[in-house]
Amino acid sequence: MSGESTGRLVLAATPMGDIGDASQRLRDALASAEIVAAEDTRRTRSLAKALGIEIGGRVVSFYDHVETARIPMLLEEIENGRTVLLVTDAGMPSVSDPGYRMVAACVEHQLPITCLPGPSAVTTALALSGLPVERFCFDGFAPRKSGQRKEWFRTLAGEPRACVFFEAPHRLADCLADAVEVLGLTRRAAVCRELTKTYEEVVRGTLAELAAWAIEGARGEITVVLEGAQPVSANPEDLVDRVEALAAKGLRLKDACAEVASATGASRKELYDAVLAARPAE
Repeated sequence: MSGESTGRLVLAATPMGDIGDASQRLRDALASAEIVAAEDTRRTRSLAKALGIEIGGRVVSFYDHVETARIPMLLEEIENGRTVLLVTDAGMPSVSDPGYRMVAACVEHQLPITCLPGPSAVTTALALSGLPVERFCFDGFAPRKSGQRKEWFRTLAGEPRACVFFEAPHRLADCLADAVEVLGLTRRAAVCRELTKTYEEVVRGTLAELAAWAIEGARGEITVVLEGAQPVSANPEDLVDRVEALAAKGLRLKDACAEVASATGASRKELYDAVLAARPAE
């Protein structure tokens, strides 16, 4: 392909809940694009109606099961000089939503691509988490099955970056319980629920606290931010405070020592002795 087409692919972020988050550029694109490729055509038409906009072009569906089949037609439209606007139900296309394959196809065919930035559950959750997030990774949805989920958490045990992931509300309690089992009680996290919507809620705390909270059930769309692994020392004297923090939450001293030793590689016996030595004589 020559790459000389005046057409282009436009990726546009849509509101996650609050209609006021729609940018002027999104409004203009909905009104002017010749083709609107939408994850859910009904939701996109509803969005346009709420914004007081009439979609000027043809609206076609573009969800997971038809994405591959739609790409050749959309490429042809772009090659013929038309603008294709790609939107999903909420947030940024291609971020755990349809769009990646279309972008890759345009890159392969040397066709122009641009993006209208806007709402994103990932960056919104990071900003609200209260955790150090200068460096982070995004892992999409957590695995559905417990065994696979635990294996995934093991890959995060030493990850120094904060990790953002999505979870279904009916699996959240089990997911956090698995996180506690693999990552320990004291790793911090934030559960962000219904971001930008009426019942937005951010619950912050240790994995143990969040797992206990989630047992009651959580509703809505869930984004979790997991604190990055902290640099640890295998020197028992440097780990006494971590053991005492677990003991203060009701864990037996031997169990607290075992958990910290497992996470840091310290000797369980030496850690137990260091804690006893650090405690004031009775």
